[in-house]
Amino acid sequence: MTIGVVVSCYRQARTVAAIEAALAGEDWHGVLEFATAAEAPLPPASGRWQVIASYDPGTGQTRRPLTPGAGRMVGFAACDGAWVLFVDSDVEVDAAWMRAAIATATRTPELAGIGGRIEEWFVEGDRVWRNRLDLLRAGENERAVDHLAALAFYRRRALEDAGGYDVRLDSDEDFELGLRLRARGLELRSLGQLGARHWSARRPSFGELGRRWQTGICFGTGQVLRIYAGRRGFGTLLKRQRLYFAALGLWALGAVALLVWLTSGDARPFALWSLIPPAVVAVMGVRKRSLRLGLHALLTWTLQGFGLIVGLFRFPRLGAPGGSREPAC
Repeated sequence: MTIGVVVSCYRQARTVAAIEAALAGEDWHGVLEFATAAEAPLPPASGRWQVIASYDPGTGQTRRPLTPGAGRMVGFAACDGAWVLFVDSDVEVDAAWMRAAIATATRTPELAGIGGRIEEWFVEGDRVWRNRLDLLRAGENERAVDHLAALAFYRRRALEDAGGYDVRLDSDEDFELGLRLRARGLELRSLGQLGARHWSARRPSFGELGRRWQTGICFGTGQVLRIYAGRRGFGTLLKRQRLYFAALGLWALGAVALLVWLTSGDARPFALWSLIPPAVVAVMGVRKRSLRLGLHALLTWTLQGFGLIVGLFRFPRLGAPGGSREPAC
């Protein structure tokens, strides 16, 4: 079996080193793709890689939309292989999972895609520690899943027939692709074993909220709703985004209560409403064992809710000269 590998927005040496170790002895070649000058990749460890710069240093213009799907599709078009492995640039592939995935693909060629459990690891200065055993809740047992993210081993023909990743989405591109594949009756399967380790700075953090808005990550939920309006899958998306709608409803109710106070002089509705946000923070604080994380949860839902509204009316454009906006990878 020939295997293609795509790493877009490449910036961590451990990602490539882990891929090369996991695919030792296999027939494979890969693509390292980057979209801004700040992402200029480290030299690959072997000659199996092709480097594609979607950023033109001469004009200062990015040649593709600054979205995760666009970067992956650039790499997909440049590599061959009956199966293609997509690896996020902050992920370290597990060699045992890779062997199991290849064996599963050989044994069950009708599958659309294969994934695994992602461990979350934090790096803070000299300190390194594991945070969550199952970042995306893939589970410990082999089973069918709705979508694959961070680490995805796709059958080329299935991905081509479904149309690939939607390059218009700033986020939610993995879930949206899963909707299309499942609508065709195709199966995505998690192997129920460690697939990769995801490396990042400690999170959740309040600084991360600003980055999500700046890079447009929070707009994808609205973009995908716009695409699916009146189509199969719209209800599934609404259910997935219910907490964001609840946050919008909370603040809309507060605005109405404030308007009543300003127009009628009756402050009681606003006083009653003002008890709700602290109650939400308290409940989430108990669940997460931290009032700080309870507040972070409410702010996250609020940011994603307003991002959803923005995304309903805006699709990404090509990057501005100079690559001023970092792509959401």
